[in-house]
Amino acid sequence: MSLLKGSSVRPFNSENWGYPPHNRSSFQQVQQLVPTIRLSRGANPALPQPQNIQELAAISYSGADGNPRTVQQMLDDTYTDAFVVTKNGTLIAEEYRNGMSADSHHLLNSVSKSFLGMLVGILATEGRLDPTEHLTTYIPEFVNTAFSQTTVQQALDMTAAVKYGEDYADRQADFWVETAVVGWRPALVDAKLPKTLFEYACSLKDKEQSDGAHFHYRTVLTNVVAMAVERATNQPLAKLMEQKLWQPLSPEQDAVVVVDASGLPYFGAGMNACARDLARFGQLLAQNGHYDGKQVVPKAWIEDTLHGNDELKGLFAAGDYAEMIPGGHYRNQTWADVQRGLLICIGIHGQTIYVNQNTGVVAVKLSTHPESAEITLFADTFAAMQAITEAV
Repeated sequence: MSLLKGSSVRPFNSENWGYPPHNRSSFQQVQQLVPTIRLSRGANPALPQPQNIQELAAISYSGADGNPRTVQQMLDDTYTDAFVVTKNGTLIAEEYRNGMSADSHHLLNSVSKSFLGMLVGILATEGRLDPTEHLTTYIPEFVNTAFSQTTVQQALDMTAAVKYGEDYADRQADFWVETAVVGWRPALVDAKLPKTLFEYACSLKDKEQSDGAHFHYRTVLTNVVAMAVERATNQPLAKLMEQKLWQPLSPEQDAVVVVDASGLPYFGAGMNACARDLARFGQLLAQNGHYDGKQVVPKAWIEDTLHGNDELKGLFAAGDYAEMIPGGHYRNQTWADVQRGLLICIGIHGQTIYVNQNTGVVAVKLSTHPESAEITLFADTFAAMQAITEAV
């Protein structure tokens, strides 16, 4: 338990844990707050991680404001909790702050989504789920909802029709109401609130666009993909993730995922893991799904994620996050920039796995930004990470 100095009371509670400054402690203690399920690392020992530690702090780059900055300044100014960098699988930098250590869990927020996106690629190749099918193929109950004409792929790419607000600054936004279903926002719980994520999805009837017409980032789309995975395979999502993706990484630690009252893992934002193991996932992405002598995620799925298509690029350029990754796109629950060889996993409050396939560099940063989506802090982080990939 994380304690205040000289006090027996932890510095956060179920009401305030998601807000600054309480998130600086609570993001490492999510298992104290809400129910979770464990993704076991398995019986095999973790792969040894070769190390060649280098000094990266003095690497310079042009900050978001155009002024010269250093990696050290970025780490100091962006509420860093953990920072791990590897090149071609070799650990070249590792730093922990704010009470974290190599075996500390940290909330990943929407980095969680990319794990689900890669699992779908595995299952699709096995013929157990078809991304081109409509969600109603797997979840008939969606026939009278906003998801009635949505394909699995449109949900994966955040281009579906459903009306759903994800303005993090609005404490009544649909995103926060949905998190209340998994216990994150007790103040929003009332008699009308659905009891499970499935019930919540079924309650959404309104559409804001035609399916496939616009890129609009909405966490509920991740959660309906999770439901489709369970229906298509008739297996628990956590067990699939554990066996097909987590354990093949030979991680050092277990991971945990927040669950709703039905036991469905909240891969929209609820995964918690350790920084080194996230670097292993990043290395898998860097190697086109190949890891430890095995093709874990199909190469074609990673390549499709990285390359996207012109339509997705156009939709992204017209969306709310175009300035964060200029020239980029969003595909299979992952952010990408094919020109620079980048695959990026991003979560609010500063969670990042930055993968540069061109250089073999993977950078993991776990953070506790005061605000959910401070674009300037993300842009500064990405600029520093790009400078690192070019320098090492």
